[in-house]
Amino acid sequence: MVEHSPRSLIVTFYGAYGRAFEGPVPVSALVRLLGAAGMDAPSVRSSVSRLKRRGFLLPARAADGAAAYELSAEARQLLDDGDRRIYGSAADGAGGSGEWLVAVFSVPEQERQKRHLLRSRLARLGFGSVAPGVWIAPARLYGETEHTLERLHLTPYVELFRGSHLGFAPTAEAVARWWDLTALAKQHEEFLDLHEPALRALQSGPGPTPEEAYRGYLLALDSWRRLPYADPGLPRELLPADWPGDRAAAVFAELHTRLRDAGARFAQP
Repeated sequence: MVEHSPRSLIVTFYGAYGRAFEGPVPVSALVRLLGAAGMDAPSVRSSVSRLKRRGFLLPARAADGAAAYELSAEARQLLDDGDRRIYGSAADGAGGSGEWLVAVFSVPEQERQKRHLLRSRLARLGFGSVAPGVWIAPARLYGETEHTLERLHLTPYVELFRGSHLGFAPTAEAVARWWDLTALAKQHEEFLDLHEPALRALQSGPGPTPEEAYRGYLLALDSWRRLPYADPGLPRELLPADWPGDRAAAVFAELHTRLRDAGARFAQP
């Protein structure tokens, strides 16, 4: 079950609305806008401090001199990469060209902490594990993978290849070994359990207020944005016939259409 932590919601806010602000986002605005999603002011301030220590946010001043925060260059790159992943999946559905990106890595034992970091980041990018030191993903994830490995200074340990699966098991069987499809399906079903009822209510009821649209969209996006990373858009023909990812993507796409722009009116500085 998705938990909407203050830190996660702040990242989601910047991805959805924060980049549209003219200049840095005042701390007071963050407190107000995260408060509308159920987060108290001390939790917001504490989470902002943690994101500053991680280099995601940089302290700045708003036009009136008030304390504010702006995105670091690395944070903007992360969010730009996330746009392609999050909204591309919603718009296009799972699919691919049939080409794969293969990451082969070797890390010396004395640097095993980097080995753990490399594995965890490849997993977070949506790679499946073929064998020790060999990971695979749809080829369209190359650019984001390159950015991530460069940002973490891991490129000396990795070689990337692009190609087709030629054998020997059928590709659908291999994909079921490389990814835990049962766990991925469960994540899609949890998203549907949380947000499909809200979509039905929107379809049959009156339009939401700007604040209701903002809150609904922020929570839906915070739940959804993890899914295109856990499930990296595997080709549909390689997935089970009853794959719930199709419905989850359709539900998020309609919530995005109905709520994002309406919520932007509430999120204005």
